[in-house]
This record gives sequence, C-alpha cells and structure tokens, in this order.
Amino acid sequence: MIDRTSCLRAALFAGAALVAMPLPTAPLAAQTVPAPQAGPDGVIADAREGDDVVVIARRREERLLDVPIAVSALSQADLAKLQAIDLSGIQGAIPNVNLVQGRGSTTSANFFIRGIGQPDALQTFDPAVGVYVDGVYLSRIQGALLNLFDVQRVEVLRGPQGTLYGKNTIGGAVNIVTRKPDLGNFHASADVTYGAFDQVLLNGYATAPLIADKLALSLAGTYDTREGLVTDPLTGRRFNDRNLWAGRGILRFKPVDGFEFTLSGDYTRQRNAATLGYPTAPLLRTSLFPAGATVLVPANPFGPYNFRAATSLTPAQGQRLDHWGIGFTANIDLTDTLQFVSITGYRKLDPSFFIDIDASQFFLGDVFVGVNQKQFSQELQLKYNGSRLKGVFGLYYLNEDVRSNQTAFGNDIFSFLGGPVTFTRLINDFQNTKSYAAFGQLTYDFTDRLGFTAGLRYTREDRRYNRFTTTISSLAALNNLTFRFPDNLPAPLNADNLASFDAFTPSFTLSFKPNRDTLVYASANRGFKSGGFNGRANSVNDLTLVVNGTPTIVNRFRPETVWTFEIGSKASLADGRVKLSAAAFYSDYSDFQARVGGGVVGAANTGVFPVINAGRLRIWGIELETIVKPTRALTLTGSFGYLDARYLRFDDGRRVPPGTFSCNPTGAAITCRPAFAPPISARLAGDYVVPIGTNKLTLGLEGRFIDKHFLSVDNRPGLTEPGYALGNAYVQLDFERNFYVRGAVKNFSDTRYRTDGQEFSSVANIQTAYFGDPRTWTIGAGFRF
Repeated sequence: MIDRTSCLRAALFAGAALVAMPLPTAPLAAQTVPAPQAGPDGVIADAREGDDVVVIARRREERLLDVPIAVSALSQADLAKLQAIDLSGIQGAIPNVNLVQGRGSTTSANFFIRGIGQPDALQTFDPAVGVYVDGVYLSRIQGALLNLFDVQRVEVLRGPQGTLYGKNTIGGAVNIVTRKPDLGNFHASADVTYGAFDQVLLNGYATAPLIADKLALSLAGTYDTREGLVTDPLTGRRFNDRNLWAGRGILRFKPVDGFEFTLSGDYTRQRNAATLGYPTAPLLRTSLFPAGATVLVPANPFGPYNFRAATSLTPAQGQRLDHWGIGFTANIDLTDTLQFVSITGYRKLDPSFFIDIDASQFFLGDVFVGVNQKQFSQELQLKYNGSRLKGVFGLYYLNEDVRSNQTAFGNDIFSFLGGPVTFTRLINDFQNTKSYAAFGQLTYDFTDRLGFTAGLRYTREDRRYNRFTTTISSLAALNNLTFRFPDNLPAPLNADNLASFDAFTPSFTLSFKPNRDTLVYASANRGFKSGGFNGRANSVNDLTLVVNGTPTIVNRFRPETVWTFEIGSKASLADGRVKLSAAAFYSDYSDFQARVGGGVVGAANTGVFPVINAGRLRIWGIELETIVKPTRALTLTGSFGYLDARYLRFDDGRRVPPGTFSCNPTGAAITCRPAFAPPISARLAGDYVVPIGTNKLTLGLEGRFIDKHFLSVDNRPGLTEPGYALGNAYVQLDFERNFYVRGAVKNFSDTRYRTDGQEFSSVANIQTAYFGDPRTWTIGAGFRF
C-alpha cells in the first residue's frame, strides 16, 4: 500500500501540473481516442483520428472537450475493453469513483463519488449519486446495478449536480444512454460468451426501419448465468451466482423534421441464490441469565477468505427481482433556436431478497426483505441555443410509493438459563415521496473564448412515512414487543409522520478556451440530499438522541448539503493523438447522514439502530487522466485520483462514554476517516493492434489500483480494505466480414479484495465483509452487420 507521504507528494506534484499545463478535466477513460474502437456490439474496430465525443452532461449535446464538468463518457468500445457486463465493471476505471455491487444482492449498487455516497439499500435512505436511464431517474439503489447490453454510452459526472439533475446527486450522477433505433438502415449484432464457473452470457441487438426515415424499432436482450462463487463447506451448496435476463424495446418516430418521439420499455428478471459475505469479527450470543456473552463463531471461521462461507438459509431462500419501466420522450423544435423536451417515466421495482447478514450457520442476522416500489416522473425542458446565449429551463415532478415487508430471524441471538430463545421480528412500512423542482441554467459567451454559466434549482420534497414492528419470542420478556411510528411517540410527535424539505442549489462556472481543443474552467456547485425517517427504528430508543446534553426524541433526520469548488482543464493535442485532463476540487459537506450501531443513552449496546446527522466533512482531491497514441497501433491510457476525506466533526451523543466511538473527536480515540474514500485510485492500460492480412488482432492489458479504505462508518478493522491491485487482459481477432472471437482474463493475479460491508455490531457483533470476484476467464464470439 502507498504511504501517506507518497500520496501527499503525488498530490502536490499533480496540483503543480494542473496549474502549469492546460490540461482537461474529464476522466479520459471516457474520451474516445483514435484507438481501436468497438462497434454497436462491442467489437473493437478502427476509429478516425480527431473523433469528437458528444455528451449530454448539461442536458444538451456538446463535445466532451467543451463541457466544464468532470465527466467521463464510456463508449461501447471502452466498456468492452473494461470487460464490463454491468456497472460494477467500471470500478477502478475512473478516478475517485467507487462503484461496486451492493451488499447482499447481485443487482444493488453501492455508488460513492469523491467520498460521497449512501450504501444502505433500505427504502428510507436516498442514494447520493443519481442514476438516470435516458433521462429517467431511478430512485433506489436496488436494481440500479444495470447490465450494459444495449448501452451506447455511460456518462459519469463527478461532483454535485444539483442544478440540472436535482436532489440526491450531491456526489454526482451516472447518465446511461441507450442505443436508439436507426431510421434508415437495418443493423443486427449478437455475441455468446462462455467462462469460468460455467458462465454463459448471450447478447443480441437488432434495429430496423418500419417506415423509411420516419419510424424504426430496436430490440435488445441479454441472458447472464454463472455458478456460485462461494461454497458453504458445511453443506456443499453454492452461493453468489448470477441468473438474470433482461430486454429492452425502443420505438422511434420522426414524422417530420423538428419532431421526434421515442417510446421505450425494459424488463429485468433475476432469480438466484443468496449473496454471502464473510464474518470478520466473532459472532456472539447474549446470555440473559446469567448476564454475559459467548462466542458462537470466531472471526474468519474458515481461515483466510477463499470463497467459503456458511449460512442458515435454506435452498428455497434465495433472491428474486422483477424490475420494469416505460419511458416516453418528445423532442419538438419550436424555432431554429428553441426546443421543447418532455421526458415521462414510470418504473416498477419488486425485489424479494433473503439475506444472511451474519454469514454463518446460526440465526443471528437472517432477514427477508420484500419491496414493492413504483414511481412516476415527469420532466419538461425548454432549451435555447443562440449564437452567444445558451440555456435550459425546466420543471420536474416525482411521485414514489414504497411498501416493504421484512422478517428478521434471530433465534440464536439470546439464551436463557442455558437454553435457546426463539426470536422473530416482523416489519411493515410505507413511504410516499413527492418531489417538485424548477430549474434554469444559462451560458453566455462574452467572446469566442470566454464564457460564464450560472444556474439555480429549487427543490421541494414532501414525505409521509408509517411503520409497524412486532416480535414473536419464546421468552415472555421479548414476545409481542410492538412499535408503531408515529403513534407510539409522545405527543405531539405521535401525530407527525409528514416531513417537508426544500433547498436552492445554485451553480457557477467560468470557462476559457484558448483554442478549439483546450478548455480551462473554475466552478462552484451546491448539492442537496433529502432528509427523511429512520427506516430501522424498532423502538423509541432508536429515535432518542442527545441534543445539548438532553435526551431528545428526534423523529427524522435532516438533509445533507455540499458546496464543491473546482478548477480544471481539458486538452486534445497532436491531432487528437494525445488527450489530457486534470481537476482539483474542495468540498464542504454538512449534515452527513449516518446509521450508527450501539447503545442508548446511559446504557451499553442494546441492538438499536439510530440514524443521525453526524456532522461535517472536508474533502479535497485531484484527478489526472491521459490517453496517448504514439503510433496507429498502440494506445496508452492512464488515470490517477487522490482523495483526502476526513471528518471535521462527528457528533454521536448516544455513545457512553463518547470516547468509545472512534470517530468522536471529543473522546480519547483518534478520529477516523469516512467510508469508501480510498486516498489513491489509479489505472494504466494499453491496447496494441496487429494487422493479419485483411484481419486484425488486438491485445489489451490493464492494471487498476485502489488504496486502503474503510467499509464502515467507524472504521472497524474487519471492515477495512487494505488496498489492492488488479490485472486484466484480453485478446480479440476481428475478421473482415464483421465477425470476431475474443478471449479475456479478469483479476489474473487472483487477488482477494473487499468491496462492501455489513456493520450491525449491536446485534451479535455482526461485521460482515463482501469480496470481489476471483480470477475468471471468458471466451466468446460475435458478429455485427
């Protein structure tokens, strides 16, 4: 692992480079260069020198080099080189971006950008990185780890995007653009892949005009299956498998010039076994009489992690997900400079997951989570594109309903007089969210070189939440413990299940272009993540915080806000053979929302789950990227990110004494660092093309490095990733007749590395880590025409 002195030296060197050079700002893994490129199906093919990448990061089409935002645009070619089947394949490819499979589910996503995110999949916790598919916002991180079978481009915007994208984008936004039907020609592509652990991956895509130049249809589908990576040595059963298929259809209608309408529908179906982690701390049983605790399972029960873990789940207790949506987009040119856009979306999400949080053969943290979520959104935009003045104004509305039923099994948590105590908790809750926003952003070019952008968004959100929990236990003291929110709170809180939050999120950017292919900019942006209710509260104790030294019931948590100040530069040099970028930023992050485990006021840990606005963070960092094409055959890509994230204040008055919480600077312990914020992230890759007659052979090699980081708020040792390096490689032979064969290896050093963690230390001392895939290989073939 790189020491901190080296990190600081690297940061200072990079900062000096930023000041001295007219460098770019977008992660250059995104910037398509004249390297071997992929066609619509991911086949690597030649690209022209000087190609311009077009993005919609500012809600209008612009060259990537003209966008004064730290944005990465990963094309189909880039995704093929990264061997990315779903969004988790991007992990390590973009500086200061953590994008991994969320804990306990193959389709949940854990997004952190520049140290800001939200890993909890519970419906009352909003993500801090917004995910959009063709302009439609996805409210939940469940189902957000999208497969990339029909994607034209993935844009990753770093830093708060509160003006144009709204709430819950304080870390950034992931903008997924799908392939649209071709109005004039028929195209088709397909590929089949077989790999380690009996992986079978099938992709297909076809687009055809139904009425020439007016109406076209595209259909795309994927089937992805793989045996489990994890084996339970006690039963021989396998877990952490893949079993998913998905499809999308898009109808594009262009009756006359200036009018275009798109109707899309997609469906994803997942059926697989549970996803298991590994216990990194001793699992305990509490003895009620006499008082004390016994160790049921030691930390790392099967030795160093080697994809072995136990579970108490039965073969029938797996994971199911159905996720579908429809979208309608209208683009109407009102004049040569004025355009009206309407984006309408409806989505339905139905996950039913069994999760063994403790990853052991005992009933300590086994849960069933069934969610029924639906959302409707409508966005109206008016875009102006004048010679000097450009802008977009809009209105936005979102209405989301989320119902869940949960069952927690804890038969092995307690013992009484030496005997087991059965314990089950039943939970039902409902949340409705209505969000309203009005926004506008204008760019004025004072000269051909100098421009200024200012924007403002007003967001209001109204939430209503109800919750009921009850327990069933063989011990009378634990049986029939019920809690209703808000009914069981003292007056007047017992009638308060409504909350409203609002915020203004402005943005300001000054940009300067010395020439067409160089950009320098400075910006200030504010982001906002909504507040809400504690969706884990099972008693009044969960809602009791210390305010000014007095225990106080707080029935909701406040929104988070962040101000980010950034300078950056982008440049394309030597006729597009060299592309460089750099950015430096500083973020002031307030009212950080944290779920903390542990005790109530005046008592030891008792299994409660408070959610607090813990305090304030200061985050700064740099990002450097380059793509160099020294010859027509060779392309080199490099990226480097440095991140310094730390708490300026972390207030948790629930801890007794406060010093027992390592993140509390008023205690004796050293303050800790925020989770999922590795100081160093880096990537180096190369692609070399060898002509073979009329065919060509492409060889690719890359290395990724992620520095030490923490997987829990309070930096528990077992939930720490000490840093890792991964190596990937591929070889592809493209034939003249649009046919290709490909072989690839991921993680060829077979590195063991942690990606996420479950921290419920107040329940049986649960601290479970989740790991990335071992070494895997694939072979495949495909065609396109």
